[in-house]
Amino acid sequence: MRRGRELFFMIAFAILVSAFAALGIFARATYGAQTTADEPQYLLSALSLWEDGNLDISDELADERYRSFHEADLPEQTLAFPDGRRVSPHDPLLPLLLALPMGLGGWIGAKATLAVAGGALAALMVWVGRHRFGVSAATAYVTAGLFALAPPLVIYSTQVYPEVVAALVLLAGFGALIGPFGRRGQITCAVVVIVLPWLAIKYVPLAATLAVAGLIKGTKGARRWLAATFAVAAAAYVAGHMAIYDGLTAYAAGDHFVGGELTVVGSQVDLWGRSTRLIGLLVDRGFGVAAWQPAFFLLPVGAGWALARRREDGLISAISLVITGWLVATFVALTMHGWWFPGRQIVIVLPIAIVLIAAWADEAPNPRLRLLVPLGALGVIASGFLVFEGWQERLTWVVDFGSTHNPFYQAIRGVLPDYMNADALTWALHGLWVVAALLAGWLGRRGASVQAGDTPHRMSTQTPAMKGH
Repeated sequence: MRRGRELFFMIAFAILVSAFAALGIFARATYGAQTTADEPQYLLSALSLWEDGNLDISDELADERYRSFHEADLPEQTLAFPDGRRVSPHDPLLPLLLALPMGLGGWIGAKATLAVAGGALAALMVWVGRHRFGVSAATAYVTAGLFALAPPLVIYSTQVYPEVVAALVLLAGFGALIGPFGRRGQITCAVVVIVLPWLAIKYVPLAATLAVAGLIKGTKGARRWLAATFAVAAAAYVAGHMAIYDGLTAYAAGDHFVGGELTVVGSQVDLWGRSTRLIGLLVDRGFGVAAWQPAFFLLPVGAGWALARRREDGLISAISLVITGWLVATFVALTMHGWWFPGRQIVIVLPIAIVLIAAWADEAPNPRLRLLVPLGALGVIASGFLVFEGWQERLTWVVDFGSTHNPFYQAIRGVLPDYMNADALTWALHGLWVVAALLAGWLGRRGASVQAGDTPHRMSTQTPAMKGH
């Protein structure tokens, strides 16, 4: 009975989050298009899968089937293969997932499906917090709700990218990994490792991190079949991409990677210059996630807390996955300031980070929730402004989201570094925010040590929920 009641509340919570996310379906990406950049490519591929059973979008391009969601002329992105095929340079799993809703409901159906994924992600954050980290129901629901209803998660719950689906998949794999890890957990982990690269090749490092963690945790027998499964999956990935894209990655089908597939990460990679993203992904004036959801300012505190308790079940895996995703967004991604809404490259690991923040807040719930709730509420308000102004066509969600009339965002801009205008003030603010993040991490670590000396935390080995029993 208790389990049924919990399931009811989680489903209701997922529906509420999905409904809120769906409010953004009709917000325009640009003034000349309902969707933009890679979004039309995913939608055309989904339409081709529904109508033709393949990824060849040459007929869809010729017939301008994109006009209902991209009024302006479409940058096509695709090479013409010798046999006449034209395949979008994006991995095929998201179009496959969207084929049915795209076929039945068009671009609105596809976006509504992603809104449902956003709701499921919010519910899964609650479940992982409750059943893997022993977080109280009140803290789990409040934390998941505040972040799921705020940018960037709520934005990518309707924009046509694999980010929210990938975040949902990775969180499921993470939850399976840190649970009992019997046969069901092992199978879930294996499926996640296999699926992630087919959503996007940029998720391969995260899939590899999860695979290594699964091999370490599994029994000797489990390691054998997991290793064999991963090897077969890797071979299938290579064979499938050679057949579909004539290359090891989907980028082989793109018309703008003239120097080869690897130029997707840049032709002259400046690792030192990209290192500013380590803090910039959090606090950049326009593209930092904390500017849009101020509760992310607590991320360094939660990270410090997790590092202090890293020997406890699940935390070392959580830290490893978040760091891996953050490093990929920092050093591998071509840019932080892209033709998209802020936070795109780290959306996949944000739910794991959010669960850590929830666990930190739940350790001393009253004072910490009094800090988390007002910060998180500002993020939900930011969503409200973006939705309303998007409906009114006062702004778009890709071109000029920074022109929002949200008073908090406009007020905080002055104290955040603007890495697109790297002047003396930018570097002064950069230094201040690096120091602030390190100090916040130290406070989180110190707070965890003090708390551990007073009262056993819910994540101790005394907690059945943490062990998944």
